[in-house]
Amino acid sequence: MVKLTMIARVTDGLPLAEGLDDGRDVKDAEMYKQQVKALFKNLASGHNDASRMSIETGPYIFHYIIEGHVCYLTMCDRSYPKKLAFQYLEDLKNEFERVNGAQTETAARPYAFIKFDTFIQKTKKLYQDTRTQRNIAKLNDELYEVHQIMTRNVQEVLGVGEKLDQVSQMSSRLTSESRIYADKARDLNRQALIRKWAPVAIVLGVVFLLFWIKTKLW
Repeated sequence: MVKLTMIARVTDGLPLAEGLDDGRDVKDAEMYKQQVKALFKNLASGHNDASRMSIETGPYIFHYIIEGHVCYLTMCDRSYPKKLAFQYLEDLKNEFERVNGAQTETAARPYAFIKFDTFIQKTKKLYQDTRTQRNIAKLNDELYEVHQIMTRNVQEVLGVGEKLDQVSQMSSRLTSESRIYADKARDLNRQALIRKWAPVAIVLGVVFLLFWIKTKLW
């Protein structure tokens, strides 16, 4: 069964709409919503470039499609047919583009299209029972295949972003430390030059002083 549905803008991860009553029968629903938000953040950072993907998480599986800089995501039971999940998302995408497509780029606040929940709930009901004649026909529809859509684990997907963030932080830290070492090296070189030439400068200064005194006295 369809458990959660969320829609977000890919460019910055801004949530645009979601199923308002989703997750009531899901244990740890808030944890899964946090995973979805982390996934949206990864997508906004460019860590995942697949336009369609399935991601396993505990007893459930996320399915998402990206179209027109918008990500449409649902979480279903693992036993729920992958083909129906993606056709459900296609239905949401088509209607969302028709109704809100021209405004998604300019939306400035989270859940700007929360009224889309009405369509989400209506469509979700159509896809809940996989045994209806309508859904059986969709499962047998050879025009829409999902065999090539990659399936990954949520820790693997979110871990990619974490590792990239760690590499970025390490790179920034190394750059900062390199600057510090360079400054210290310049200071040490300057001190070494001073120690090397200071005695010579002192001797020359004394010689010039004595010479000057001698010329004054004579």
